[in-house]
Amino acid sequence: MLSIGTIAPDFELLDQNGEAHRLADYRGQRVILYFYPKDMTAGCTKQACAFGELYPQFREKGAVVLGVSKDSVASHKRFEEKYGLPFTLLSDPELRAIQAYDVWKEKMNYGKLTMGVVRTTYLIDENGIIVKAFDKVKAADNPAQMLAGLG
Repeated sequence: MLSIGTIAPDFELLDQNGEAHRLADYRGQRVILYFYPKDMTAGCTKQACAFGELYPQFREKGAVVLGVSKDSVASHKRFEEKYGLPFTLLSDPELRAIQAYDVWKEKMNYGKLTMGVVRTTYLIDENGIIVKAFDKVKAADNPAQMLAGLG
């Protein structure tokens, strides 16, 4: 996990509509950047739907929400449409941002050691500085935790 006070690494990734997004595009806004393992899984769906429900409140506080996983653009589109997600999902199959943000780790999965995304959420300020960082977050609780952290 990256340290609080460091400059958030820039990236360029495609969203669920195939449009490119760079972190630098969001300068001047606070960014909730959350990394999750996989579209359509129970925990990831709870987390995404909770971010979706709270999204108007995030916008009121001047923040955007960006979700990142290694799933494809097409998978993200299905995920967005199935659950009516109002925020941007970014596809990172080459693990560029996932590795830059230090969330690709060894995990125990059904008793087997594998590599995967550790559910991690960063709050990045208007100047691109990481001001909060949470790893191994509880999927259902994370969106409310991040909203409270915006003050």
